[in-house]
Amino acid sequence: MNLLVLSTSLNPESNSRLLARAAHAELTSGGHAVTLLDLRDLPLPLCDGAGAYRHENTAKARALIAAADGILVATPIYNYDANAVVKNLVELTGKAWENKIVGFACCAGGHASYMSIMALANSLMLDFRCTIVPRFVYATEGDFSGETIANAEVARRTQELATTLARYAAALK
Repeated sequence: MNLLVLSTSLNPESNSRLLARAAHAELTSGGHAVTLLDLRDLPLPLCDGAGAYRHENTAKARALIAAADGILVATPIYNYDANAVVKNLVELTGKAWENKIVGFACCAGGHASYMSIMALANSLMLDFRCTIVPRFVYATEGDFSGETIANAEVARRTQELATTLARYAAALK
């Protein structure tokens, strides 16, 4: 079973990246085959409906997604939605998402956007028949201190999300 953790923030001081790293560490310590793909390290072209699909980095991302049984998406929330980077990734890699188990770890500026990930979740369910892990992490900047997750409940939920993703992926493989 292959698992993929996606860090989709381009911010060098990203809190969602801290969630991605924590989930990756939890999965690794559990003995799972897991890859952490930080999209800061794999610049993607904007989806233009044409040549962007053939870009070398698009092909790399598509291959990692296609090979994964479960995908944990760590994303910032901007303007009540997942960031444009993850939406662009889905547009570029399309059918590679089919029948995947997907979980979400989100970071936002405030508490009001906690349901905002549902637009992306619904798209993945309807367009690509993904199974969405019904638990997700929603954190705000107050849950972090420097390079650490300071809120013990957020840390626990991140671990729980990672292990639940692995359990679902194994059961539905």
